[in-house]
Amino acid sequence: MKLSLNVPTPLEYFAALVQADTDFPLLEAAITLAQDEYPELNVQQVLGDVDQLLARLTRRLPTDAGPLQRLRTLNQFIYRDLNFAGNFNNFTDPDNSFVHVVLRTRLAIPISMAVIWLELAQGIGLKARGVGFPGHFLVKVHLTEGQVVIDPLTGQSLSREELAERLEPYRHLSGLDDELDAPLGLYLQAAQPRDIIARMLLNLKQIHAVQEDWARLIAVLDRLIVLLPQDWTAYRDRGLAQAEMGRTGHALEDLDTYLANTQSEAHSGLFPDRAAIARRVADLRRTINGF
Repeated sequence: MKLSLNVPTPLEYFAALVQADTDFPLLEAAITLAQDEYPELNVQQVLGDVDQLLARLTRRLPTDAGPLQRLRTLNQFIYRDLNFAGNFNNFTDPDNSFVHVVLRTRLAIPISMAVIWLELAQGIGLKARGVGFPGHFLVKVHLTEGQVVIDPLTGQSLSREELAERLEPYRHLSGLDDELDAPLGLYLQAAQPRDIIARMLLNLKQIHAVQEDWARLIAVLDRLIVLLPQDWTAYRDRGLAQAEMGRTGHALEDLDTYLANTQSEAHSGLFPDRAAIARRVADLRRTINGF
């Protein structure tokens, strides 16, 4: 009897990881984002590399270490001993989003550094979560003394005044009158693992869109649609990218999906580009029909 072993594609592997929110494997899902660019990547090896870092960190901690001591030891280990830092000279390099590259270069953007930081923090028993702060992903830890909000690129704890200053450029997003204080606590809610992966993908999406790298953009949008199957704008953007590559049939399928699923909300103004997309669909159909 002949056994058939079907190895899942990178997208199928990703889909299996993110299908449920219960026990969502944040680190593993984040690592797999590099598989389109690095098809030979050994995800289990990278998980093992992080486990080795955690083992080194754990050996530094007394068994009776309290949360504050654990936090200080963690930040000493990451930022002084391992020299992790922000890749400020090349923030838009896609490699900054790939965990295995960050582990090698020690250079990151906030969200990829946060994923590694959270894995180590939670591994030593800290109550740590990600924070989807506008413009710069943060992390937070609940200590006996209270909540500490930290910049994952530096390990610096941020005061309410510093957080409010960072929020100032994004105040218009709150919809509040300028004379009112921005609701800082609203922006410090814990980010769910699915939302963290989505933000990582959106970062890559923006990079590839600016560079008009349609093939890489489509690969990122494939993952985003698997992760958030009702994100209709992702179908629109993938359809437009498919059209740029001359894949008219695929483009029409995605753009039709976008138009069909946003029709009921068209009057609300949430999707102001529907008319333009409908014209694009008509143009693509004329191309197929030869007139």
